[in-house]
Amino acid sequence: MPRPPKAVLFDLDGTLVDSAPDIAGALNALLAELGHPPLAVDAVKTMVGDGGPALVDRALRVSGRQATPVMVERFRTHYEQRLTSLTRPYPLVKQTLDQIAARGWRLGVCTNKRQAQSERILADLGLSGCFRAVLGGDTAPARKPDPRHALALLAALDVAPADAALVGDSHYDVGCARAAGIPSIAVAWGYSAIPAAQLGADAVIGRFDALPAALDGVCPHLSL
Repeated sequence: MPRPPKAVLFDLDGTLVDSAPDIAGALNALLAELGHPPLAVDAVKTMVGDGGPALVDRALRVSGRQATPVMVERFRTHYEQRLTSLTRPYPLVKQTLDQIAARGWRLGVCTNKRQAQSERILADLGLSGCFRAVLGGDTAPARKPDPRHALALLAALDVAPADAALVGDSHYDVGCARAAGIPSIAVAWGYSAIPAAQLGADAVIGRFDALPAALDGVCPHLSL
């Protein structure tokens, strides 16, 4: 009998790409408009992961304010003018994705970032061709850590949860995977304020090219 298809789902920001410099640039442009001091990139990294509205609200709370829909739209305007000005893939991402795909894995992106932004970033960075499906936070039935986000992406890939793994950098990713019944792999270079080893993932990697071996470890029944 043919083997069932298998899939790897990837978070985007802090996992595949380092987008914090552009996100911080957009946030600081908004803060300047509102008369507030800028935030350091490292501070912005700890605010990323739950979508744009939550990000803007966290940034404004530093100055004692709450985000409004108008402020969120202003941030999006600033951000979409610089989506890939400084954003880059982490080292060895493209080569490793190609290697995993060659081993028969179907690849998808499971991100709380907006769909159009995610697709444009992947296209600008030459990564679109690596993925069979992308599901953003504004098009998913629910955002991570809700398991419906990952399960909807797996449905689009036509892969069962038992034959998949999820790779990410935060508790949103690990929590989503756990709730969906999917093994998780945490990356040590991401934006989480919680150390990767403490996220509760099934495995932790410190380099992207360690991913194939990690997949073999968390999904031994899917190894070639």
